Amino acid sequence: MLTKQAAVRIPPHVGKVLSAVEESAESTKLWCGAAAGMAWLGGWRGRKAAAVGLSALVMAQLVSNGLCKQLADRPRPPKEWFPHDEVDDRPDSSSFPSGHTAAAVAFTAAVAPSWPAAGAACAVPAVLVALERVQSGAHYPSDVAAGAAIGLASAWLTRHAPRRIMRHRLLG
Repeated sequence: MLTKQAAVRIPPHVGKVLSAVEESAESTKLWCGAAAGMAWLGGWRGRKAAAVGLSALVMAQLVSNGLCKQLADRPRPPKEWFPHDEVDDRPDSSSFPSGHTAAAVAFTAAVAPSWPAAGAACAVPAVLVALERVQSGAHYPSDVAAGAAIGLASAWLTRHAPRRIMRHRLLG
């Protein structure tokens, strides 16, 4: 029911903005562009933020699209819940989890500790992508929440696992 209410309550002009942001994030174009901009403009800090952000994004995509969508065969929300034509342009894959959200959150959460201003700038489109996935009829809110959790876990692992592995090897 929350999915249906979200689609109906978002004004059409806001839906158009959400769609434009999602379209730019399709196939990770937005995040790759952000990484290129960070690497170009941010010096060493920007290159580090870009590298860790893209690494987390790849991990989130592998987990969400390569693993979870293969295990969970959840249908997309019913088309009749949505009063717009955007619902006809959604993928045929499993609804669970949202790979778009996983990628957006992973990139943003991994970038933020290295370059907080860039992380804050990335947070805005990341939230808009997550909202759009529900508004467009592509996902249930729980799919988006699971994608966000995968993104956060991917960012954490990308930032912390290498140090822990090295520490274990040096001490072990």
